[in-house]
Amino acid sequence: MWKQTLRTAVMALGFTAAALGSLAAQAADNAICYNCPPEWADWGTQLKAIEADTGIHVPQDNKNSGQSLASITAEKSNPVADVVYYGVTFGIQAAEQGLVQGYKPAHWDEIPDGLKDPDGKWFAIHSGTLGFMVNVDALNGAPVPQSWSDLLKPEYRGMVGYLDPSSAFVGYVGAVAVNGALGGSLDDFTPAIEWFRKLQANDPIVPKQTAYARVLSGEIPILLDYDFNAYRARYDDKVNVQFVIPQEGTVTVPYVMSLVANDPHPEAGKKVLDYVLSDKGQAIWANAYLRPVRPGAASPEAQAKFLPDSDYARAGTVDYARMAAAQRAFSQRYANEVN
Repeated sequence: MWKQTLRTAVMALGFTAAALGSLAAQAADNAICYNCPPEWADWGTQLKAIEADTGIHVPQDNKNSGQSLASITAEKSNPVADVVYYGVTFGIQAAEQGLVQGYKPAHWDEIPDGLKDPDGKWFAIHSGTLGFMVNVDALNGAPVPQSWSDLLKPEYRGMVGYLDPSSAFVGYVGAVAVNGALGGSLDDFTPAIEWFRKLQANDPIVPKQTAYARVLSGEIPILLDYDFNAYRARYDDKVNVQFVIPQEGTVTVPYVMSLVANDPHPEAGKKVLDYVLSDKGQAIWANAYLRPVRPGAASPEAQAKFLPDSDYARAGTVDYARMAAAQRAFSQRYANEVN
């Protein structure tokens, strides 16, 4: 009897070990990415391609940049994520706080200087230009706005949306853009604060996360957003959307990725980072109307759908390290004086 019991126990242990081995193998084929929502920048296509070509499953994640930074901060002693995607200022902050580790992916040398941390703690994968994503059919006959000052006019009351600039990176980019356009600097956000305060009288809509679908439905007729989302709405979703680069000017900024420090699946995480910079990964970004960080990745067909270069001449760059350093103070001032 005791032999039968022992045999049963051994078989059970063997099964358990096999099951654990299978689970471990499955876990090795997974990588957790924070802030890769399928509706944003066509991450949906990118995640499917990563799994098809590498076998690594990366679940969708709907955090924004600020939420992602907060999560990897809270999880520092027991990381959950392997890689994280965020606006460049959040990548700089994560590196300064020791939340990410250095990794130089394939095609590292093709990333221009200034768009990567020298130690590989963050690096750009693509960039976007901020402007107005306008659902023309939802304007109720009002003209398509052409300037930051236009958005303050009463005919756009309840029509203007922007993501929370104290949390979402695109929201902060909007603040930097309007601030610079109206004469401010990274040392003085007073013009932006005053503009946001005036906009409050026009009943703006301020979501905390990506609002792409709400623009397509007409719930948010005008959204401060990137060119790539507007082009996607126009050419892929066939909605009557126009992208406007405001007359007073705007900014172009990179989005970056990092390998989380002490991440649970480092080899899978590295393969994900290699993939998004590969020829195919960069082409996916370009076909989603983003400016890929590797020159030449965008096809002539994709380039033809962008606004003319004369419009993009109104978009500039900033010192991204200084932009990162100013972010916390701006967020506090926005919370105190606007929100």
